[in-house]
Amino acid sequence: MDKIEMMRAFVAVAQDNSFTAAGRRLGLSTKLVSKYVQQLESQLRTQLFNRTTRSVSLTDVGAAYLEHCRPILEQLDDLDSLVQERQGALAGLIRLTAPTGFGSTRLCEALAPFLRDHPDVELDMRLTDNRLALVEEGLDLAIRIGALKDSSLRARKLADMPLVLCASPDYLDRHGRPKDPRALSTHVCLVDNNQSEMNVWRFHSGGKEQVLRLTGNVRSNSPGALARMAMGGLGITIAPLYAIEDALVDGRLEHVLPEHATDAFGVYALYPPNRHLTRRVRALIDYLAAEFGSRWKADTISPGKQV
Repeated sequence: MDKIEMMRAFVAVAQDNSFTAAGRRLGLSTKLVSKYVQQLESQLRTQLFNRTTRSVSLTDVGAAYLEHCRPILEQLDDLDSLVQERQGALAGLIRLTAPTGFGSTRLCEALAPFLRDHPDVELDMRLTDNRLALVEEGLDLAIRIGALKDSSLRARKLADMPLVLCASPDYLDRHGRPKDPRALSTHVCLVDNNQSEMNVWRFHSGGKEQVLRLTGNVRSNSPGALARMAMGGLGITIAPLYAIEDALVDGRLEHVLPEHATDAFGVYALYPPNRHLTRRVRALIDYLAAEFGSRWKADTISPGKQV
């Protein structure tokens, strides 16, 4: 039995704390994954996992073995990539994570042409609104939106993501169109509680900043959910442009206070600092920078403009 395949099965189980999930990740049956791990334990003459009917966890020896397993498998993958890339075409696996809403919409749209142009590239995309640890999860790349927290990861900014104050025309017809940010205190506000300052909205006009502290009637950690509630006429929200650009074009949402600029988020590619970036990962980062950097500009927010 191939020692490398045993090690890959072991690392996958350690990442997911599950033989079943590891099988899905590797495209193998749970039974075969379990067989690989058992064979590895037999060869090493030690127990790598504590197993119960409800959980799987690493033993102390297993944790130490995992720490040394990962770089070995990464080096083998890099060697394979080097051979493939010397042949000219991009090939091999890219393990990527991204926020659920952005990843399932704009990121997927952007990735489709890249994957069509490079059919030998494989993609393992994990969409979650939790910030996964790249090294521990065996990931090559993370796409993140918003302020970056202190991190040992390297980051490349792909684009600025405008934040747009918006509401449905129906809501604005019923409650009036505010002429100044201070008038928002009389409106129903839909607040994104992902923000570090959840109830703070900032506006910029004529070189001056207005900071509003609001009591949001509705809060959510999903910009897409807030956008849909705004489309339903429930109130005014500030949303990243990717979540509402189609609704601005077709008139389901209206840009409120367009003469007052709001803040923008950064869209970033993050990757481990101590891992060699394969040519396929570098190519994907360059591609996304070109794709996203040209897409979201201030003039794309105009009502009725194709975005």
